[in-house]
Amino acid sequence: MLTIRPSTDADVPAITEIYGWNVRNGLGTFEEDPPARDEMARRRAAFLERGLPYLVAEQDGAVLGYAYAGPFRLRAAYRYTVEDSVYISPDAVGKGVGKALLGALIAQCEALGLRQMVAVIGDSGNAPSIGLHAAMGFEKQGVFPAMGFKFGRWVDLVWMQRPLNGGGARNPDAPGLALSGV
Repeated sequence: MLTIRPSTDADVPAITEIYGWNVRNGLGTFEEDPPARDEMARRRAAFLERGLPYLVAEQDGAVLGYAYAGPFRLRAAYRYTVEDSVYISPDAVGKGVGKALLGALIAQCEALGLRQMVAVIGDSGNAPSIGLHAAMGFEKQGVFPAMGFKFGRWVDLVWMQRPLNGGGARNPDAPGLALSGV
């Protein structure tokens, strides 16, 4: 059975391995050199210090993927908007892990009172990620051509957006979210 849960320090080696594989083999990140374990731990801690969710999907004791929400931008006006990131182990792709992670991430961000979630997807040909986000209620807002250069070619960025808690339909009810320190 697949379990979605908050990540722990003990998950950092698996998170590092999954991200490293995605850096070396995919366009979901434009990073070109996989970060070391201590750097991944530092990044995770920075999101958790902001009160943002950082989740893992686990099955039979193995971490199959992870997802987190990070600040969209650091200006105060963006404090109700987050950017999602979802990374899956190559052995778990196409098995519903991404959908389970993203669904839990959306729910936790809504519980925080956030109003918008943005996906910045590397490669306009990244059908699995674009399809996942569309299935979870994201709408394509635009394509930015040739924004990055990786694996010897220029790569587009696809921007998708999903409203949370009614989006911009009304003013936020509760000031002082976890992102208020941005």
